[in-house]
Amino acid sequence: MALAMAVTLPAGAGGTDVMPLPPRPDAVVAGVEKTKAIEPTRKLNGAIEGSGDVEGPPVRRLSTVQSQRLSAAPLRVLRRPGAPLRSQEPVLGPQAVRAPNGPWPVIILAAGEPVIGAGARKVEFDSSAFKADPDYEDKPYEQEAQVNIYGGKTAVDAQRPIVELGTPFYQVGPLGQGTNIVGQKNLVFGHLYVFGDWRTAVAYNDNGNGDEVAQIATRANLDVDLGLTATERLHALFQPLQEDGQFTRCEFYGDGSIDDCELEYDFEPQTAFFEGDVGAITAGITGEYNGIDLPFTGGLIPLLFQNGVWLEDAFIGGAAAIPSMNSPALDISNADVTVFGGFDKVTAPGIIDAAGNVADSNVNIYGIATFIETMEGYIEAGYAYVDGEDDLDGQDYHSATAAFTKRYGGWLSNSLRVVASFGQDEFGVNGAGGDEQNGVMLLAENSFITSKPYTLLPYANFFLGIERPVPAADATGLLKNTGINFESDALTGFPFLNDTGQNAYGGAIGIQYLFDLQQQLVFEVAASRDLNDFSSSFDKVVGDQYAAGVRYQLPLSNAWLLRADAIYAIKEDEDDAAGVRTELRFKF
Repeated sequence: MALAMAVTLPAGAGGTDVMPLPPRPDAVVAGVEKTKAIEPTRKLNGAIEGSGDVEGPPVRRLSTVQSQRLSAAPLRVLRRPGAPLRSQEPVLGPQAVRAPNGPWPVIILAAGEPVIGAGARKVEFDSSAFKADPDYEDKPYEQEAQVNIYGGKTAVDAQRPIVELGTPFYQVGPLGQGTNIVGQKNLVFGHLYVFGDWRTAVAYNDNGNGDEVAQIATRANLDVDLGLTATERLHALFQPLQEDGQFTRCEFYGDGSIDDCELEYDFEPQTAFFEGDVGAITAGITGEYNGIDLPFTGGLIPLLFQNGVWLEDAFIGGAAAIPSMNSPALDISNADVTVFGGFDKVTAPGIIDAAGNVADSNVNIYGIATFIETMEGYIEAGYAYVDGEDDLDGQDYHSATAAFTKRYGGWLSNSLRVVASFGQDEFGVNGAGGDEQNGVMLLAENSFITSKPYTLLPYANFFLGIERPVPAADATGLLKNTGINFESDALTGFPFLNDTGQNAYGGAIGIQYLFDLQQQLVFEVAASRDLNDFSSSFDKVVGDQYAAGVRYQLPLSNAWLLRADAIYAIKEDEDDAAGVRTELRFKF
């Protein structure tokens, strides 16, 4: 005979609902006689280990009719709330059934609703919560295919850093014991990595107005990372084959060509900073764990917010963040707040020096930014005050931004952004730069989800720039992520449309195809038109511009990448522009 059993555990014993138990043979009922136990093997609720008589309430064997009656009725287990089940005597009730031979001492009552303990609740059945089982009639079972789900996987042959000393970079296996230098609670796991990439491109670029150049150019990015503990490190970036925005190159054709080679070099670091966490450092010093979670950085730090649209720069200063906050009441699953300040090498496009170039010194920046996951999307927001000093004093301005990103209806991924610069009294030394850089930029970024959601990605991005908005700190314009036709290649001077978006509207429409996730092909058309077309109250900045572009990328190995680009641009107030380029990138 098999009995269906269930046990209800109160919250104090870790239970929250009804738990099924395995069948029990040879059930007996309390109340008639004392009998021989069936070879108990361990102490159960007072039963003595070994075989022999078990002292307890008199019991009698169940008849066949009684067994059938009990097995047909809903059964349950009663116990007092409080201590765990194994250490508490059961509560005996009328017609209680004892099952002495098994891993648990349980008491089963013959009928009635389950007894719900404190802290537990009964969940009503909801048929809409379940779907029909999948139908695999058209997919015959294949044993080898099932094994290959896990057994058919192979390790990815990843490119290693050219220098990898100490703890390996993202390798399997134990990390070791660490070294107690700064505290037992913040052990040192030292490493030294040197990694980066080397880019070389051959290009023919005609930027119009006699600026026609064919060249081969090269650049290198060299990252040096000195790891100290799990949260502290020193990091630096070097770009040795360039200087002041010019790259090592050989120009060999065109009206704008120098018909010569130029070696550009600069061994000063482009970033150099310390990064750590106050909580981990404090734990190492005091020898006690704490609840502090406060990462920070200082030095020549790189900062990027909103994919670089609002701020992307490296300056001398510092930043600190309060991460991993949440609020169920406000539907916030994750949020962080970052405060930052920069005191030199701030690249603020709203401030120019006496020569008319974007200032790189005598400019400070102070700001705050936040990232909030809520409403099935996420919010990005920030504010910064850009402060010019000495002869740049009159060009101070405020910068504010907000964005919301969300997926809608399983067919659209959308980001809406606004960037505003305001409060500037003059642009340029003594106002020599012309109109103040005050204005608002509205951006809408859209990608569409197709039947091939990972490989076929149509997109349509639009912008509206009212007056003359600028980023908080960035060497490029606000439209650099709008499309490939607004993006510089940062190497050969490849043509692109005006990326400031000032007093203009337009966008980019394109399609990206990733094949088997091993190639990329992008086609795009883009336009930027003057708001002066609608009203003469808006100054014309650069005139109407249109472009068509294409990009192709192919990984040749885990280290080598091939990329090709082409563009043709029509510009109302300038000569048309065109360019074609091929680039090899080596990652190390």
